[in-house]
Amino acid sequence: MIVGVPTEVKADEYRVGLTPAGVRELAEHGHEVLVQHGAGEGSAISNREYEAQGARIVRDAEELWGAAELIVKVKEPQPHEVQLLKPHHTLFTYLHLAPDAALTSSLCASGATCVAYETVEDARGRLPLLAPMSEVAGKIATQAGAFMLEKPLGGRGILLGGVPGVGSAKVMVIGGGVVGMNAAFIAVGMEADVYVFDRDLNRLRELDVVFAGRAHTCFSSTLEVEQRLPEADLVIGAVLVHGARAPRVVTREQLKLMKPGAVLVDVSIDQGGCFQTSRPTTHSDPTFALEGVIHYCVTNMPGAVPVTSTKALTNATMPYVVRLADYGVAAAAAADPGLAAGVNVVGGEVTYAAVAEATARPHVPLQAALARAA
Repeated sequence: MIVGVPTEVKADEYRVGLTPAGVRELAEHGHEVLVQHGAGEGSAISNREYEAQGARIVRDAEELWGAAELIVKVKEPQPHEVQLLKPHHTLFTYLHLAPDAALTSSLCASGATCVAYETVEDARGRLPLLAPMSEVAGKIATQAGAFMLEKPLGGRGILLGGVPGVGSAKVMVIGGGVVGMNAAFIAVGMEADVYVFDRDLNRLRELDVVFAGRAHTCFSSTLEVEQRLPEADLVIGAVLVHGARAPRVVTREQLKLMKPGAVLVDVSIDQGGCFQTSRPTTHSDPTFALEGVIHYCVTNMPGAVPVTSTKALTNATMPYVVRLADYGVAAAAAADPGLAAGVNVVGGEVTYAAVAEATARPHVPLQAALARAA
C-alpha cells in the first residue's frame, strides 16, 4: 500500500503523523511511504531522516494526496485537505467529529473511509490512541493555567504553589481520566491545593490511592462543583465521553461565582468543550475573558510540544497503521473490534453511533457500510 504523511496545516500545529521509526516499520512490511517535503520540521525531523528509513519525499500536498491510499495525519483535515480526499482514500487521524457537523458532512461527501484515533479501543475498552496525547494535554493544561494566572496575562496574580507563609492556589480538575490524572499530577507537583472530580466512585477510589492523600477526590455532582467554584483559582475541564460531544459541567451563570482573574482550561474543547462559555482558541491567541474569567481553550494543546508529542503518538499508532496497510480497513476491522470502533465514516455514511447522534445523521453499522462501499 502507498502510505502518505502530509504536512499539518492547522494553525500552530507542529506535529507530524509518523516518525522515521514508523516509516521503517512500514517499509519492512513492504509498503511505500510518501512524506511531504518539510512535514517533520516542526517536530525536529528532517527530510533526510525520513529518506534514510525508506521514505520518498514529495514536493506538495497535491502530489502526496494524489498518490497515497492511506493518509496518516495528526489533526482533522482542513477545508483544502478535504477537497483532496477521494473515495479510494483511507484517512487515519484525530477527527473529533461529534461537535463538527460540517466536517462530518464534508467527509461523507468525499466518499473516503475515515478512521478516528480517538475512538479506537483496546480489549479493555480504553482509548490507546487518545491516551498519549491526553497525557501530554493534561500536563500542559496545568502548566498553561499556572502561566495564565500571572497578572500580566490577565490572571489573578497568584502563584500555584504559594510560598512559606502564603497559601497555595486551589485547583479543580473536573474529570478523573487520563487528562485529569495527569493535570492533577502536575498541580500536586507544583504544590497547589488540588481537587479532582469524577462521577465514577471506583475511579475516585483509584485516584485516592494514586495520590496518597496529596489531592482531594470529590464526587462530581452539580452542587459540589458549584460550591467549589467560588474558591477556585484554576479549573481544568477534562471530561470525556467516548466519541461524543463533551457534557457541559460549568454554565455561564455559574461562571459568575468565580473570582475575577481565575482561569478555566478546557481540554475537552476538541469534543465541543465542557464549559458553556468555551470556544476554540489557538496557541497564537490562546485566551479570552468572559465574566472576568480567563478561558484557555486551545484545540491542539499537545501541538505546543511536538518533539514529545509526535514520538508519543507514533509509538501508539504505529501497530494500527501497519495493520491497516497490511490488510486494508475491512479485514483489519474484522480482525480487531477495537480498531473497528475507530471507523467513523465509510462511503458517505456515519458508522460511529455517537457521532451520528451528535451530528443528526443516520447511523449505519460498519459492516453494512463496508459492504456497500466495496
